[in-house]
Amino acid sequence: MTVAAVIVAGGSGLRAGGAKPKQYHLIGGKPVIRWTLEAFLSHPHVDHVQPVIGEGHEELFRQATEGLALPKPVTGGANRQDSCRLGIEACVAHAPGKILIHDAARPFISAGVISAVIAELDHAEAVIPGLPVADTMKFAPDGFIEKTVDRGSMWFVQTPQGFSFERILAAHRRAAREGQGGFTDDAAVAEFDGIPVKIVAGDQHNRKLTTSIDVIAADRELSARLFAERPDIRTGQGIDFHVFEAGDHVTLCGVAIPHTQKLKGHSDADVAMHALTDAILGALGERDIGHFFPPSDPQWKGAASSIFLAKASELLQARRGIISNIDLTILAELPRIGPHIAAMKERLASLLALDPARIAIKATTTETMGAIGRKEGMAAFATATVRLPL
Repeated sequence: MTVAAVIVAGGSGLRAGGAKPKQYHLIGGKPVIRWTLEAFLSHPHVDHVQPVIGEGHEELFRQATEGLALPKPVTGGANRQDSCRLGIEACVAHAPGKILIHDAARPFISAGVISAVIAELDHAEAVIPGLPVADTMKFAPDGFIEKTVDRGSMWFVQTPQGFSFERILAAHRRAAREGQGGFTDDAAVAEFDGIPVKIVAGDQHNRKLTTSIDVIAADRELSARLFAERPDIRTGQGIDFHVFEAGDHVTLCGVAIPHTQKLKGHSDADVAMHALTDAILGALGERDIGHFFPPSDPQWKGAASSIFLAKASELLQARRGIISNIDLTILAELPRIGPHIAAMKERLASLLALDPARIAIKATTTETMGAIGRKEGMAAFATATVRLPL
């Protein structure tokens, strides 16, 4: 019996602050949604993972999930219930026997909880994880306590919530058909359709990120964990030079900057990204960029330097390493680099799944000295600090 998982990420998530929905905020160097998706993609008993995203979030999702083997995301509906139904409908062609529905904003989900829900579905048509309420509970509808509630039968519920696929599909379709759209979780939809729901033990770490404080705390927790697991600290240096030739822009860190010339090179001549690639390779004790992408090879003619940086990142990930810090300095008289630094940081952060706060980009001139001072070309110097497991 196959198992599908719907990961619901359709909300605006603006209570977490910032311009992005909370599911795309970085925690521990990766977007929240990526941590969640990787947990289900790596689980041995989950056969299909279907993301549901918000309208207009396509580019955010693409950047956050680059490199993951996922089907095309489904665009969510007007509320969570609609989004879940649409995600379930997208799994019909796969005909799973069981389905899990999980909030993308719960990135700390463990393999143990996923396994427990799946296993219990052999004995029940609906299973949800939960935690018993430990605090005294009061019923106070107007701000004044009317009575004390018996907490002995009260639970805080979590996701993933698991169901017999055919039963929850029918329940969601019935709710939509009858205009019942106020359910806050899928267990409530199941209850509406008369499906008994079993509770299994959840995990206190499986919390939902809602506010900016939640996101900050999650970032600190994951970063501390990642750093503690990688005590081998290494630093690499990269240097690159390119001369100018006829053109109308230069490419730096993947950002096109208008100019009266362009940089000459076999690839796109992104001097900054070349230096950074060499810095990461150096920190790993690898050979330089030319070894992996020789200029004599015609397949790299005009190639985007993001390909080279991706290779360095791939080698780092293969050794379970992470980037701690990047420091990049660009030497040029023209064009002016300063106005483009924010875009360059964002581009590198996206490519490396790295918090922009861990990237420094600076620009300076040579005070008209030498070839760079004569505006014959540009240079870049990069330092990368990485952390590896022992």
